[in-house]
Amino acid sequence: MKHTVKEVAQASGVSVRTLHYYDEIGLLIPHRDEANGYRYYGEEELLRLQQILFFRELDFPLEEIRGLLGSDSFDRIGALEEHKRLLALRAERLHTLMNTIDQTIGRLKGERTMNSDELYEGFDRSKQKQYEREIIERYGKQAEKHIEESRERRKEWTKEDYDRVNAEYAQLNRRMTAVLESELAPEGPEAQEVVADHFGVISRFYTPSGEMYAGLGDLYTDHPDFRKLYEAFHPRLAEYWRDAMKAYAASRLGDGRQ
Repeated sequence: MKHTVKEVAQASGVSVRTLHYYDEIGLLIPHRDEANGYRYYGEEELLRLQQILFFRELDFPLEEIRGLLGSDSFDRIGALEEHKRLLALRAERLHTLMNTIDQTIGRLKGERTMNSDELYEGFDRSKQKQYEREIIERYGKQAEKHIEESRERRKEWTKEDYDRVNAEYAQLNRRMTAVLESELAPEGPEAQEVVADHFGVISRFYTPSGEMYAGLGDLYTDHPDFRKLYEAFHPRLAEYWRDAMKAYAASRLGDGRQ
């Protein structure tokens, strides 16, 4: 049975633009109708897209997914069983987080007490430390200084402070996606206006040099966690942020890398 790009997008929740991007990079290539040249997907492509979505859910970068699915030794059933195992571990952690929420609500209502360990049960503390290690390895002492500065500035932050910043980041990504989809240059005034606001948010944590700020853009494309975050808005958003941030660093901060 043939499925159009629009039908697959509606069924899977993957945008038409993203499906076209997957086609461009050779990750999910549709067939072409000989009569009219329209793209369509068969059963094999639908199953492949499901595999892609499972891998994306587990934070695999697109390049690695393409390599895995293109391998002669790829075992679809084996991969599904591994997906199930990893998702079960994630479900267990989410269940723990839900329990932490219930207990915290009880604490706020005065129905129970919680010690500091219970407040943060279920959160992946290793992720933050992992990011910090990777940044220090990449940028050395300068990065270590910024991390310490960020910790100091956030010492008195409340949950509302974090929620406010997260909302601002989401809004910045929506704004930058709109600029990207308008096919405007990352060094143009529209993109640079968004970057200026982004730099303002970053500066609440620490004051980056031009080199450091441009390097943060590289991290957005190189690190699978960051790439996944930006690809949720648009398949090319990570690269667009990187290019826009480098242009801003070079023109406004004086020592950005080109």
